[in-house]
Amino acid sequence: MKKILCLVLALMLTVCCLASCAAKDDSKLVMATNAEFPPYEYMEDGKIVGIDAEIAAAIAEKLGKELVIENVDFDSIIVGVQQGKYDFAMAGLTVTEDRKEQVDFTETYATGKQVIIVKNDSAITTADDLFAEGANHKIGVQLATTGDLYCTWDIEDENLGTIERYNKGADAIMALQSDKVDCVVIDNEPAKVFVAQNEGLKILETEYIIEDYAAAVGKDKPELMEDINNALKELIADGSVQKIIDKYIPAE
Repeated sequence: MKKILCLVLALMLTVCCLASCAAKDDSKLVMATNAEFPPYEYMEDGKIVGIDAEIAAAIAEKLGKELVIENVDFDSIIVGVQQGKYDFAMAGLTVTEDRKEQVDFTETYATGKQVIIVKNDSAITTADDLFAEGANHKIGVQLATTGDLYCTWDIEDENLGTIERYNKGADAIMALQSDKVDCVVIDNEPAKVFVAQNEGLKILETEYIIEDYAAAVGKDKPELMEDINNALKELIADGSVQKIIDKYIPAE
């Protein structure tokens, strides 16, 4: 009887612990990002900050949850959301048809553009130069970003040049400086940061492509998707999102 009683008590304790953990998890909102994309997400004093971090915090506050941000490799974000490792993702994510097959996207909250970084004395002067027959440029991109996707479709698949993929945008810039690539295709906002921090580089006036950013949620979480999307819509409507964006990207 004593053994049975101990077993029952142990089982009850386990159930209580599991219930407690479940309640604790339910009070948190876990977001995946890649803190290598200023000003949308980057590290400052050991903390992830930026546009996406602040918008996500505002969403979590509206939902009455504690925001937890996981800093992961960019190419693992969509898969992680799809597999349920994270509740959602904000990482300067562009809405594409391929990604829409894997996850659901919220309302668009920002518009970005992919631009081309070159050395000041580069023979590449416009985006059209990348598509010139026989040019065969080496183009640096951050792995799994839309810069990678578009350059793969437009250039590599058409045998117009080769793509060199790096885990971080900063690594692609280092490759450009050491002449391992002829240019870097990346989002305009981090591009401005990289050019400001590295002498001898410039951004071409003609952009590569215009794109929309949104948060990603797993297709198996329709209720969470609705909650996050509604919170985001409210933050857009009351001007909170624009205020956050203006804080990091002052009007030129």
